[in-house]
Amino acid sequence: MRRGILTIAAVGMLTAGNLTACGGESDDTASRPKPKIGVILPDSASSNRWEAADRKYLAAAFEDAGVEYDIQNAHNDKARFVTIAEQMITNGVTALMITNLDSGTGKAVLDKATQRGVATIDYDRPTLGGSAQYYVSFDNVSVGRLQGEGLVRCLAEKGGRKPVVVELNGAPTDNNAAQLKEGYDSVLKPRYDAQEYVKGPDQSVPEWNNTTGGTIFEQMLTQTGGKIDGVIAANDGLANAVIAVLTKNKLNGRVPVTGQDADAQALQHILAGDQCMTVYKPIKAEAEAAATLAIALARGEKRKTDQSFRDTTGNRDVPAVLLAVQPVTRETVKNVIADGFIDRDAVCTEKYAALCASIGLS
Repeated sequence: MRRGILTIAAVGMLTAGNLTACGGESDDTASRPKPKIGVILPDSASSNRWEAADRKYLAAAFEDAGVEYDIQNAHNDKARFVTIAEQMITNGVTALMITNLDSGTGKAVLDKATQRGVATIDYDRPTLGGSAQYYVSFDNVSVGRLQGEGLVRCLAEKGGRKPVVVELNGAPTDNNAAQLKEGYDSVLKPRYDAQEYVKGPDQSVPEWNNTTGGTIFEQMLTQTGGKIDGVIAANDGLANAVIAVLTKNKLNGRVPVTGQDADAQALQHILAGDQCMTVYKPIKAEAEAAATLAIALARGEKRKTDQSFRDTTGNRDVPAVLLAVQPVTRETVKNVIADGFIDRDAVCTEKYAALCASIGLS
């Protein structure tokens, strides 16, 4: 996170108890429109999570509550994002939850919803300068810090001197990517400054595009003459792109690579020794927290949270729910599966069956 852009005021795990009702609601429920929730997800290419996890968990929560809902994916198209929002507002949503593609587009959508009396939530990504009433996400600086600490551990295990570390960051338009970078740079910069590590190329990947990320990393490898000892990859999609390049150059397993999202392919890479670590973000808990809040808002109720973040672009403190995260290494892969986030069969395919058995996933 760039300092002065977004300051998290409090961090903690969310439970239903963290969202409490507050006064001021009208008792005239008969005059309220029927509760209906709209959700706009950002894409399906940058990460598997949006369609494989978020959609599923949000839908289940809304169905359990008996609330009408509409979940759509903008597929990384800003015009489509705006069109979906306009249709949802026209079709009578009483609460709108968005994961923006950038703050400008997000702000336009949130402002229009607010003008129409629709309650709003930023989901997973904050809209800087926007008008969302709430923000639900993870402590992304902590995610980045865990990535940095994981890479330090893996580099120590390799035992080399003055390792060259490159950073493959997320989209420059996504404030989450800035928060992640703040986290891992807080760990790595002191080592660069002390000349314990050598800082190599450091570049953002537009739109979190994995193909572009692979191309950028190939250029980094050329730029350094093949001398790269560690890679901060901002998420598992980018980590997979890096590992594909390393494999082509017979360097996989020799160069530690970080990630985040704990998707099935990342867990396989960790078991095989091609990926150093990932970060597990309990998306089910995030989705259920956001759904609980959205359901209340859609019904015309207000909620208090015990957390906030500071949006200095909009010069305001936004009520927030920020969940904790967990680092994942070879020894803790089974914890992600035990939590129900990833199905064992998705990880322990025939190619990885023996590796799964070696950590007790038989």
